[in-house]
Amino acid sequence: MITPYFLENFWGEKNNGFDVLYHNMKHGQISSKELTDFIRERSTIEEAYARSMTKLAKSAGNFSQLGTFAPVWDVFKSSTEKLATCHMELVRKLQELIKEVQKYVEEQAKAHKKTKEEVASTLEAVQNIQTTSQALQKSKEIYNAKTVEQERLRKEGATQRDVDKAGVKAKKATETYKSYVEKYATAKSEFEQKMAETAQKFQDIEENHILHMKEIIQSYSQSVDETHIQIGEVHNEFVRNIENTSVESLIQKLAESKGTGKERPGPIEFEECNTAIATEGAKPRKRKPFGIPGRRKDKDTDSTESTEVEAANTANGAPPGYYGAIDIQNANVPQVDAEGFCIRPEANENDAKDNSFYSSSDSEDEDEPRKFHVEIKPVQPNNGTHQNRATIDELKASIGNIILSPSTSGQMRRNQSSDELAKPRVPTSYELANNDLLSLDPFSPTLAAGSSFSVSSSTAPVPNRPTTPLTAGALVPPPRPSSRPKLPAGKLSGINEIVRPFSPPKTSNASPPPAAPLARAESSSSLSSNASLSAGNTPTVGTSRGPSPVTLGSQDALPIAVAFTESVNAYFKGADPTKCIVKITGDMTLSFPMGIIKVFTTNPSPAVLTFKLKNTGRLEQILPNQQLLYSDPSQSDSNSKDFWFNMQALTSYLRKASDQNPSASYYNVDILKYQVLSDGIHSTPLNLAIYWKCTQSTSDLRVDYRYNPESMASPGPLTNVQILVPVDGGVTNVHSLPNSIWNAEQNKCLWKLNDISEKSENEGAGSLRAKFELSDGPSNPSTLAVQFMSEGSTLSGVDMELQGTGYRLSLNKKRFATGRYMADC
Repeated sequence: MITPYFLENFWGEKNNGFDVLYHNMKHGQISSKELTDFIRERSTIEEAYARSMTKLAKSAGNFSQLGTFAPVWDVFKSSTEKLATCHMELVRKLQELIKEVQKYVEEQAKAHKKTKEEVASTLEAVQNIQTTSQALQKSKEIYNAKTVEQERLRKEGATQRDVDKAGVKAKKATETYKSYVEKYATAKSEFEQKMAETAQKFQDIEENHILHMKEIIQSYSQSVDETHIQIGEVHNEFVRNIENTSVESLIQKLAESKGTGKERPGPIEFEECNTAIATEGAKPRKRKPFGIPGRRKDKDTDSTESTEVEAANTANGAPPGYYGAIDIQNANVPQVDAEGFCIRPEANENDAKDNSFYSSSDSEDEDEPRKFHVEIKPVQPNNGTHQNRATIDELKASIGNIILSPSTSGQMRRNQSSDELAKPRVPTSYELANNDLLSLDPFSPTLAAGSSFSVSSSTAPVPNRPTTPLTAGALVPPPRPSSRPKLPAGKLSGINEIVRPFSPPKTSNASPPPAAPLARAESSSSLSSNASLSAGNTPTVGTSRGPSPVTLGSQDALPIAVAFTESVNAYFKGADPTKCIVKITGDMTLSFPMGIIKVFTTNPSPAVLTFKLKNTGRLEQILPNQQLLYSDPSQSDSNSKDFWFNMQALTSYLRKASDQNPSASYYNVDILKYQVLSDGIHSTPLNLAIYWKCTQSTSDLRVDYRYNPESMASPGPLTNVQILVPVDGGVTNVHSLPNSIWNAEQNKCLWKLNDISEKSENEGAGSLRAKFELSDGPSNPSTLAVQFMSEGSTLSGVDMELQGTGYRLSLNKKRFATGRYMADC
């Protein structure tokens, strides 16, 4: 029986023992999950090691099988394979152990949930005694004050009426004080009883938890120990095999497998030459053919049959009579040897030497110099066939008909593997890769100003972007603005006939605009000298506001502030809403006043800061700060999630921040990040569509936009709205409606709009139009970038609610802004 430590050590003046014990029980569940992660990581390492050993065994089998050492590689291969098997067996055991731990985690979560219900009455008793204690202390102070006041009036000789009034108040305060004393006695008795039972229950839970964890660790240790024994056996076997592989056995194996025979060469005696026999059996001497290395030797036939003469006349595919008749009898027919190779005449030795590429060492007979005679006789004209002889033009035509194999555009480089060739080539032009919106940066300096978004046919095709299904009727088309001033017809003609995506289609036969090439990238990191749309300008919680840095007492509810900051990234393609790509991310930050650090450091057990994250049903992913936050999935539902702080880590963090900046009035702490579920264009606060019409002398641009309040949890105005587009082609003049700012140095056009909301003209829908006159057209349709922000609301609707006592929320700040918000035609 273990000493009831929990029963004896978790009382205290503030009665916070129950809170500490409850969260300690929750830590047990965290420990179980962390142990699961540890075993899983060990299993991953063992599996990777086993695979590496298997690969090493294969490489040992591929090593050279030549030489006396070759048989030793078989010993290495066998031993390495057995080691790999040992580690894979450990992986299997660890995987089974992980399943057992996961099963325990599930059972533990159910037990904790049941315990929470069982100790609910204890929690009520704790809250009752805490509330009664505060009320008792306050009534005592009032009682003392009223009694002293009555006594003071009596001593100062006040009127009897005043003394009686003071007496009535003192009597009432006395009764209230006595009633709270009685209430406290009752609450104390109930609290002690409930707390004693609960403390023992918590200790029993912890004992069982630790015993179960030790059993898991024992199974883990046993699995590792068995593996080490197996590895030791494999190693001992390896040592024995090496010892048994003697030098003599290796040499013997090589001699037996590679030996060339045991018979030695016999003696040879001198034999005299028999001239008679040698003369009868004389044959034409074989000569080596004289030829250029790399040229194929052509055999000449020694047959003079008429059929072969005819074949010779039609050689090389020439028509009969092309070369004229050949007189075989008078022709210079060369002699041939037994193999059919030409024997060149032994004449004009000097001429042959002068033109020979080889030295005399190539001759077969060193004592007798080789003589060569080469004579080329032209074909004699016969029967007027000279007009059929090949001319220079015919030779050129013949050469022109030779077709060379075209070299492929992707020839294999030296030492380049076929796997490398199989990989798709990365196009040099800009493209949207991996459907990752954040990788799309049309203003990146790494892209040339003239580079095109289009991908050439030689590159690998870009995978289709994921699209969000959207019906055609999902967008409510606002009416066209009627109060905007109109430019002359010649100024902005040529683009007004395009159907607006946010307006009812016109009943005309106007064809849709031709598909323009995708936009050019512009080498710029800023939109203009005074307006930047970089992602880094996304608003975050500033340092101008926060919890009031007042002096905090230990009994006060400590003030904290929270800020939700979201960033919306979007990419619009033409007027097709299904091609809109959206990604929304958010950050949650808490702000603590300077005085809270003193409260935390002077209190060894501060109240645990617990909160509920609400409206999480619209979140795709939540990444809490694991160094500071704990969570309990069993206590969360589909639309909320509970978190509580590691108070020791939080105190340490704030103390360190205070040491680094002691003059700060408050300190911000990043709590968690999240990603919001998006529904395509429905999730964008400002819908966009862009049209270009580019000619040699002008470029017409129209941008349609529409405010989308449905994307926001609490619709608010979009402020600081700026729209920027780069235009090339040598812009000489700009006509725009509404007026825009043209930056000639950067070749960019910038619109600055008023706040956009449902209260704006046409409920926040409108158009921007511009005509650019060019000197070096046509220009290339480019990517349009947009910037805006909104205070007081978020897109996700996520919110925070404090749980328990000890803290109060002094400020809840919400905002969202654009990250990379772009549109293409």
